Amino acid sequence: MTAVNVYPQRPTTGAKAESSLHHADLASLVGKGRKNAGVTVREKKLLGHLTLRGDGHDPAFAAGVHKALGLELPGALTVIVKGETSLQWLGPDEWLLVVPTGEEFAAEQKLREALGDLHIQIVNVSGGQQILELSGPNVRDVLMKSTSYDVHPSNFPVGKAVGTVFAKSQLVIRHTGEDTWELVIRRSFSDYWWLWLQDAAAEYGLSVQA
Repeated sequence: MTAVNVYPQRPTTGAKAESSLHHADLASLVGKGRKNAGVTVREKKLLGHLTLRGDGHDPAFAAGVHKALGLELPGALTVIVKGETSLQWLGPDEWLLVVPTGEEFAAEQKLREALGDLHIQIVNVSGGQQILELSGPNVRDVLMKSTSYDVHPSNFPVGKAVGTVFAKSQLVIRHTGEDTWELVIRRSFSDYWWLWLQDAAAEYGLSVQA
């Protein structure tokens, strides 16, 4: 078995982490949007993001993932959500694990222990992406403005997740609740997508949730 060194990637000193939308000061906008806004945005910042690769057809791999996370291995174009933890299919041999802030190191250790000698790869990508949660009755309207992917309920039910073009760039759209969606975005594009969402949601009213 190849030895792998695993290190915690969060500072143990007084260093303060900031989200990629820190400059937008979203906290100051809470409660200032239109009442009964059609779209509400919440920044799910500084969560732990890990990509996991392995043989999805191997029962031992699926069993190991379940042992470590308490989650079934999701199939194509699906995401499984359990509290603040989610596991999403990215490709035939790749998944995205999102865990609460600061739990990514422990999650990686559990996975490596449970998966043992299996041929796997786990990469911490927390610093490169984050999630924006959109909720409200008009979220689907905003999505239809932003992507050519069919977001009709018959094609995009709760539990589905896809990588697609969005506002002339790329991200992942996840349908996590009846009127709740998540955008998994690249950190470097955060400001662009925040500006886009403000414009696309203007006619429905946009509010910010802490």
